[in-house]
Amino acid sequence: MKFLCAVIVSTLIFISLEKVGQSLPSEPIVASEQLTIFQAVILGMVQGLTEFIPISSTAHLKIVPVALGWGDPGVAFTAVIQLGSIVSVVWYFWNDLTKITVGAYKSIITSDYQSPDFRMAIGIGLGTIPIVFFGLLIKVFIPDFDNSPLRSTLAIAIASIVMALLLGMAERIGSRKRNFEELDVKDGILMGLAQALALVPGVSRSGSTITGGLFMGLERATAARFSFLLGLPAITLAGLVELKTLLDEGFGGVGFVPTITGVVSAIIFSYVAIAWLIKYLQTQDTWIFVWYRLAFGVLILVAIATGVVQNV
Repeated sequence: MKFLCAVIVSTLIFISLEKVGQSLPSEPIVASEQLTIFQAVILGMVQGLTEFIPISSTAHLKIVPVALGWGDPGVAFTAVIQLGSIVSVVWYFWNDLTKITVGAYKSIITSDYQSPDFRMAIGIGLGTIPIVFFGLLIKVFIPDFDNSPLRSTLAIAIASIVMALLLGMAERIGSRKRNFEELDVKDGILMGLAQALALVPGVSRSGSTITGGLFMGLERATAARFSFLLGLPAITLAGLVELKTLLDEGFGGVGFVPTITGVVSAIIFSYVAIAWLIKYLQTQDTWIFVWYRLAFGVLILVAIATGVVQNV
């Protein structure tokens, strides 16, 4: 039911594309002077529903406001409201996180470096390195990433289609025999490399990691659960870095209250999405996300080709 909310939101967007396209200016859309509370709630909802469902929150946060004529809220706002999703992960997985942290600490004290909790902690730590490394490279070599072609609607459409095909392939050939207790350090590293692909908008962090997990032979629910835990450090770091950017700019172009509103909205809807997806993947496959991503990408390409929406 909750996933349908995300589908409905995207469907309504494309139903209204023709009207929106008629009002689009010839120049690329930029963020409005300040988001309204309503816009912040909607963007927080989009972030929450799509961050952990493998359909790309970044893509939807780019496409939704542009299609509705609100302009692109930018990388900073997008990353900051992801902090709301982190709160939801900690909230939902509190028992797991406590067990891993306490277990890893006890393992260090007793020099039991083969304990599952220690190996899980090391796997998450090492799995975070790739996305941090490549993220820093982007900061250094693409300082104007906010306006980079990698964030264009065309790039998002292509990424969505490519990742849909990869997820479908993983669903088809993955053995899905390994559970959460069988995870090791190697799994953290491999899934961390898959997570780094999410630096390209439209790929989806959860989409790339769940796809990687299925290729690695993990059960669907295990792949999703590990994906959420692995994303904690990466999303937190990205959110804190961009939060500093917003603070330095005095929340220019976004506003303090809308930012807080977006974070709170993201907390609520992220928790709903996490709870739903874990339960869903215990009994269902991922084909619904494959078809959704294909449709999402194709619709964007059609909208660009027909001039309904600009490639910005």
